Amino acid sequence: MTRIFALLALVTLAACGTGTLPARQAALATASGARGVLDSATGQPGESAQGLPGESAQGLPGESAQGLPGESAQGLPGESAQGLPGASFACPGVPPAGTAGCTLAVNTNAVPIPNPNLSPALIPGFQPADLQNAYGLPAGAPGTVVAIVDAYDDPTAESDLAVYRTAFGLPACSSANGCFRKVNQRGSSASYPAPNTGWSAEIALDLDMVSAACPQCSIVLVEADSALLDDLGASVDTAVGLGARAVSNSYYAVEWGNQSVEDAHYRHDGVAITASSGDRGYPSYPAAAATVTSVGGTSLSRGGSGWSETGWKYTGHGCSQYVHRPWFQQRLRCNTRSSVDVAVVADPQTGVATFSTPGGGWYVAGGTSVGAPLIAAAYALSGRPSGPAFSYQRWQSFHAVDGAGYHALTGIGSPNGLAGL
Repeated sequence: MTRIFALLALVTLAACGTGTLPARQAALATASGARGVLDSATGQPGESAQGLPGESAQGLPGESAQGLPGESAQGLPGESAQGLPGASFACPGVPPAGTAGCTLAVNTNAVPIPNPNLSPALIPGFQPADLQNAYGLPAGAPGTVVAIVDAYDDPTAESDLAVYRTAFGLPACSSANGCFRKVNQRGSSASYPAPNTGWSAEIALDLDMVSAACPQCSIVLVEADSALLDDLGASVDTAVGLGARAVSNSYYAVEWGNQSVEDAHYRHDGVAITASSGDRGYPSYPAAAATVTSVGGTSLSRGGSGWSETGWKYTGHGCSQYVHRPWFQQRLRCNTRSSVDVAVVADPQTGVATFSTPGGGWYVAGGTSVGAPLIAAAYALSGRPSGPAFSYQRWQSFHAVDGAGYHALTGIGSPNGLAGL
């Protein structure tokens, strides 16, 4: 397990140079007495600015951008065959180059409950009211169109969405009332790709999280032919063409040298594009794209004094291998794009309630999959869907996580209402 925890430092944060910031970066550099946005000089406990003992900018000895030694489709070394301790990956293993894996982690300590009519009091995991309260989201506000992009088909997507929304008293969102639409990557409802159990569970979670954050939003589900980035990127373009103002991408691919060929799919003026930062510790694509709001993960808990969060240690994070440092991150320690912008709950042990027939019914879900659709829905609520630069200029509107102004796992923090989105 030592090597797993060391995943936090797979890509070391390097010290940035000093110099004069452009005027548009001044909000990041000033504000007397306010919390700063510099990454912690020490990082994780026991870690220095140079990383863990014996570590280099490339990671731990024997590590690479593709993962840890001995990693396989069954999980990380020392983990169970299901993946994370106490959880299972819906899409296990490291995806091949140019291909994405979903980022859903299911809490295996909470046995799925198949009853679709279960009382809300008996449904495990955080529910819509919890998430709205934790992140200051106005439940009754109108929203715009949010698109969910995932691979393969979920045959029960609409019926499972109805179960979730009915259970928690959310307004109906169906193809009959025009709130929900499901299409393939060409925008057609005439045929869908092949079904896939893992991706079906991912789709169900994404639909539920948009519903939880923005019950009044309309939802377009675009199902890519496959998990190839070419297909997923084409699906993002389709989603924008169908009127989506925010597009959620709950998947990750291992960075590769030619990834910029996909960037155009994730760059649409006036549309917020969100992506999960991944669940294997290292930076991933499309989260690392400069125009994408990359959503990392936290462990969320509620006590007598309210909500508290800490960074989730499996969050994909660190300095991109290939993406230049964007202007809005000039004050950070990475010399390239730091791969997390904001964060919400991702720890499956403090996860969210979701319903998926292929997944076995009601269960507790986590992974950075939770964050991409939730933040996309928050953008839709804000009425000004934008990109990460807007949030960095308004970092005071986010909850600091782990006491840092910027943290590699959680970026500038978790939402505190909509002012930063």
